[in-house]
Amino acid sequence: MQIRSLDLDVIGDVICPWCWVGKRQLEGAKAILDGKLALNTVWKPFQLNPGLPHEGVDRRVYRKAKFGSLDYSAKLDARVAEAGRAVGLEFRHDRMTWTPNTFDAHRLIWLAGLEGAQDAVVEGLFRAYFSEGRNTGDMAVLIQIAEESGLNANDIGKRLAAGAGAAEVSEDLQRGLGAGVDSVPTIALGGRPLISGAVPAEQLAATLLKLDSR
Repeated sequence: MQIRSLDLDVIGDVICPWCWVGKRQLEGAKAILDGKLALNTVWKPFQLNPGLPHEGVDRRVYRKAKFGSLDYSAKLDARVAEAGRAVGLEFRHDRMTWTPNTFDAHRLIWLAGLEGAQDAVVEGLFRAYFSEGRNTGDMAVLIQIAEESGLNANDIGKRLAAGAGAAEVSEDLQRGLGAGVDSVPTIALGGRPLISGAVPAEQLAATLLKLDSR
């Protein structure tokens, strides 16, 4: 018997902690649906902070400006860390010193899609930033992550330096905004947003199965 499939866009940002949690929930949903429904996913870009300078900013300065105080920022970090532990993720906010502009990271994800390596690269970007405290806005770090994900570092470095993916990422960003995406993670089908937030795996699987039966 042929298993039905859904082609989904997963819209997110690689400095969005809930997007990493959502990725784990989606993986759980895929496991629940194994043998019933196949989920084919493509990662699409969103920028939480599109106005950040290209080089990024000090995280403490950024968080204080955004949330009003570092104390409140720490409370939000604690909530994220708890949600992460529940799905087996380690958030090390003590290692995060820089808030990067993510446009180049999205270009890397787009390039990885051409090589069938999006999932590995997205996971590598999340881990590098949230667990290892690496600056994922730095080109050298992006090339390292590409290599760690099984891609050719020299080739990726040349393509990033030449601006590959910039037009495509810009178009996808505008397309998402035009579709009404204003928070992430968001799962979309055929360009239409369907599910927003890091929905628990069981709930997500049930929603997608119901959607497929329509």
